[in-house]
Amino acid sequence: MRVIIDSELCTGHGRCYVLAPLAFGCDDSGFGAVTVSGELDADQLRMADLAVANCPERAVLLIGTEPSA
Repeated sequence: MRVIIDSELCTGHGRCYVLAPLAFGCDDSGFGAVTVSGELDADQLRMADLAVANCPERAVLLIGTEPSA
């Protein structure tokens, strides 16, 4: 799975990079920025799930298929 931030929806609360520092950072304006290119590993995915669940604008999205166990 991959993670993206919809820049049209993001208003810069910063919950993504606070909850998931392995997958997100912030840009010069304080908006979330994805720092992982490509597929997320298990730890990044766990953190990204937290960011998705806690984004007030629903700007953080997971795309792709679930990894097989």
